[in-house]
Amino acid sequence: MTSHATRSPSGNPTRTRRRALLVAGAGLAVTASLALTGGTAATASPAAEAGPTTVEPAGHAFAATLNGTATFKAGSITITCTASSSKPVDGSTNNRIPEAPGNSNPAGPVASGISAPVYSNCRGSLPGVTITITTSGAWGVSMQHGEPSTAALSAPAAGMVLKSSGLANCTVTASPDGPATIPATFTNGTPSQIAVTDYALPVKIEGGFGCPTTATTALLNATYDVTDVTDPSAQITVSGG
Repeated sequence: MTSHATRSPSGNPTRTRRRALLVAGAGLAVTASLALTGGTAATASPAAEAGPTTVEPAGHAFAATLNGTATFKAGSITITCTASSSKPVDGSTNNRIPEAPGNSNPAGPVASGISAPVYSNCRGSLPGVTITITTSGAWGVSMQHGEPSTAALSAPAAGMVLKSSGLANCTVTASPDGPATIPATFTNGTPSQIAVTDYALPVKIEGGFGCPTTATTALLNATYDVTDVTDPSAQITVSGG
């Protein structure tokens, strides 16, 4: 594993409708950058409505491990991966909940850097094609309590590159033009989960025969189990405390 509205004269119903759309769109805007994509950032609720958030246990390291499969669909091509994870690394502050009081925000999300996710066991929908995915750069996640609670996964420009070889030699660069954010839901549980559903990732696709070079987005679906590495008996939770 980025719109402009034309102004209408004051009082014009078109302007009213467009302003309503902009307000709704603002509810999807977020400034974090995980990228599988590049494009307009998004989140699940407007900043004006963001309430208090606490992520626990404070200071604990966490891992995110794919539950099921991650799929990327661009044009007629679907890439499916059965293994993916982001884990803490010795000597890095990534994949760690901030120490108290930094694990609480009275009016917004709590953010952490994460290690660039690793993908393996990937296959394409075309026969005779081998898939490799490389990731790089500074990735992150911010979590916001709500109904439902949300997570914004962020990444740098070109933070993920998918390549196919064999009968079709294609290169898919996600977030080609700048940092991006992927909106997701966060569900407390045993383990807790982050889920991305039908998110259109801006991509640039290059290659010859068999490559969907006219596609500008890839549809992403993936669910990750979020587990406590410091204390495997504990659970990573998001609350409004």
